[in-house]
Amino acid sequence: MKKVILSIVVLVLMGFGLTSPGLTDTDQEMAIKELTKTQKHLKHAIKGLSNQQMNFKPSSESWSIAECVEHLAISENAFNGMLQGALKAPADPSKRDSVKLTDQQLLGIITDRSKKVKTREEFEPKGKIGSLQEALKAFNTKRKEHITYVKNTEDDLRNHYGQLPFGTIDGLQIIIFMSGHTERHVKQMEEVMAHTDFPKE
Repeated sequence: MKKVILSIVVLVLMGFGLTSPGLTDTDQEMAIKELTKTQKHLKHAIKGLSNQQMNFKPSSESWSIAECVEHLAISENAFNGMLQGALKAPADPSKRDSVKLTDQQLLGIITDRSKKVKTREEFEPKGKIGSLQEALKAFNTKRKEHITYVKNTEDDLRNHYGQLPFGTIDGLQIIIFMSGHTERHVKQMEEVMAHTDFPKE
């Protein structure tokens, strides 16, 4: 009987010692904070703007605020596709050394508006989603899905990988990059609003 009890105790203790795959509490909290913060920043930036203000363009080559919102909706969906692609391959800790950038370095790169990047044609705003309200709804719906995913996932995101022009990033960094991308374009909207010809109302 003592041997049976001892065996049960050992199994229980072993169970407590096991770690399940997924995010650390720190990574999870950081990612949720980033996703929530940039979503709120977008909401705050466009609150109360008129149609004239939303569609104002500083130049023929510039995007309006409405076009920035559409681009964010398109991109949010595309980043989801990138993440799903990364998760198709098995988690591989041996490739961790290929990730050269820290999370903060990655955020610094994507949010730096001094470095201009040409958007690929498929991500350009061309009215494909519909109205501004539809684009904003599409963005918020997908962002909510991403936040829920981060809260609940057991995927080993740090050991799945994606490729960007400047190198390999891990699965969680795909999510971080997506949030930073939102911040980049909210800054762009704020630049539009700071233009001398921006409509007063």
